[in-house]
Amino acid sequence: MNNRREFITLLGGATAWPLAARAQQAAMPVVGFLSARSPGESAPHVGFFRSGLSEAGYIEGDNVAIDYRWAEGQYDRLPALASDLVARRVDVLAAIADPSPQAAKAATQTIPIVFAANGDPLRAGLVASLNRPGGNATGITIFGPDAVTKRLQLLHELVPPAGVITYVANPNSPTSNIEMDAARSAARSLGKEMLVLNVGNEYEFDAAFATIDQRTGALLFASDPFFVTWRDKVVALTARHQIPAIYYLREFAEAGGLMAYGNRLSDVYRLVGVYIGRILKGEKPADLPVQQSTKFELVINLKSAKAIGLSMPQTLLVSADEVIE
Repeated sequence: MNNRREFITLLGGATAWPLAARAQQAAMPVVGFLSARSPGESAPHVGFFRSGLSEAGYIEGDNVAIDYRWAEGQYDRLPALASDLVARRVDVLAAIADPSPQAAKAATQTIPIVFAANGDPLRAGLVASLNRPGGNATGITIFGPDAVTKRLQLLHELVPPAGVITYVANPNSPTSNIEMDAARSAARSLGKEMLVLNVGNEYEFDAAFATIDQRTGALLFASDPFFVTWRDKVVALTARHQIPAIYYLREFAEAGGLMAYGNRLSDVYRLVGVYIGRILKGEKPADLPVQQSTKFELVINLKSAKAIGLSMPQTLLVSADEVIE
């Protein structure tokens, strides 16, 4: 009789254990990952995001799940993607690359959001204060206006005195005017005329480049994920027109672009992961100050310079963090 009772007890325990395991698995926190970029181009940086999470003790597939959504440069998809993640009741949202933070903020006022945003999050309406964000969002800011001034200064060393700088913008970006205003101001301070060339989708590149003013001495591309998605086409067209250009991410220089100056995305993604981990442990975004990524890099592609017959000033080569030969 006692043996029978022990057997029933063991059987009951064996039945209950899988139920308990499933309940524990169901309780695993879920991070919604919303990006304006595409998964292929973001793959190296997502590893740093996971690294930031691991600093807080969270390992994807072990004690945290990540639900990814990619707009692939099509910004009109972001509201639906953000709403989908909210409907799935994720525990926290990572909103990477403008205008993902704006889409996430519009989709929820309750789920915590950690953003990686270009420009001023105050002006974009993401937070009430940098030190005390106050709402359900905080994150890492990449101060585009400051960086675009530096890019213009770098171009200034390459452009002839009478040369015009053409700023290539995406009119579909809700934050494009912020950086454009900074670019205009920086151009004026350098005594340079600046024109604007708008490219809103992949079908407009060829026609837009055909209209480039003959006075253009250099191109300055906006800090926009759309151009990253189409960087191979962007770099190829720029090389075909043999115009010096500067971009905002090292991926452009690695793809054959002349110069790139901007934040190290590895640092940005890692910091977002760190904040996500802190929120999962109980901290509130309202109490986490917005951080500024301070790690910048200048990458020069010397091979591309030679291809368009450009002699790079030694001052630029010496100041570069990396020269691709």
